[in-house]
Amino acid sequence: MADRQLKTPVAFIIFNRPDFTARVFAQIARARPSRLLVVADGPRPDYPGEAAKCEAARGIVEAVDWPCEVVTNFASSNLGCGKRVSSGLRWVFETVEEAIILEDDCVPHQSFFPFCEELLDRYREDERVMMIAGTNFLERLDLPESYLFSRYFAVWGWATWKRAWEKYDFDMADWEVLRGQNQVDSFYRQRYAAKYVTKMFDLVYHHLIDTWDIQWFYSCLFNHGLSIVPRVNLISNIGGAAGTHVVGGTSEPLPVFALETESLRHPKRVFAGSLYDNGLYERRIRTSLLGRIRRKLQTRAPRREHEKL
Repeated sequence: MADRQLKTPVAFIIFNRPDFTARVFAQIARARPSRLLVVADGPRPDYPGEAAKCEAARGIVEAVDWPCEVVTNFASSNLGCGKRVSSGLRWVFETVEEAIILEDDCVPHQSFFPFCEELLDRYREDERVMMIAGTNFLERLDLPESYLFSRYFAVWGWATWKRAWEKYDFDMADWEVLRGQNQVDSFYRQRYAAKYVTKMFDLVYHHLIDTWDIQWFYSCLFNHGLSIVPRVNLISNIGGAAGTHVVGGTSEPLPVFALETESLRHPKRVFAGSLYDNGLYERRIRTSLLGRIRRKLQTRAPRREHEKL
């Protein structure tokens, strides 16, 4: 990437973590995008010192030293995770037709940028494909192709088009009807996978989580959309416990790997096979759910010697 400039716009979402922001910005700088759109939330009034942290994070992006158009969308007050990111992405796609999107705790491998750029071009008119993910929660897959398709929509480093974002439904307006019809079951063979997704949607619909990404998952799923997942993981999420959410059953940063992007090997068919989705729900999400259940049981009244979990 050092000898070329990324043509695809990059949207960078930041808040109050200048150290994380600097790490992700360093990787963006290596890719040298010709256009950088920066979205920032404002400080919370009841958090002393946060205004200075927000200002420091915004200052990081002023260090652009390559030919690049920088445009910003900075909130003057705090909107919260859900409203700020969703409104920021609405602004992004009012400005550009497609974008690579990174939050301040998602550190990409350099392969991520050309991977997204080529596939944004390849699937631009294919309504079946809603997004390109940089995260592979299974870390690496033994595949002849460079990527596959999934019905899990991970946004730890991703890319999409305006035509897909226009289907975004922040309020999940039809969820009660779809839930009553058990429509999630039609997408997943494993009962616990459907339960997990249903629970996610319930939490957001009833305003128990302030977020934006589960609504994106909902919008993709109920528009019969697919996500592209790379054969190897290209994003390390460094947020850990400091992040708003833990996705995929892990809070540890995943290792990243190089992906040969000079000659991507494309799947012959566009469909969500079982290889990735089944492995993800079995190895990551189900394990995480069982662990949480076991911990809850262990915090109840002390067990008698004959009792077992």
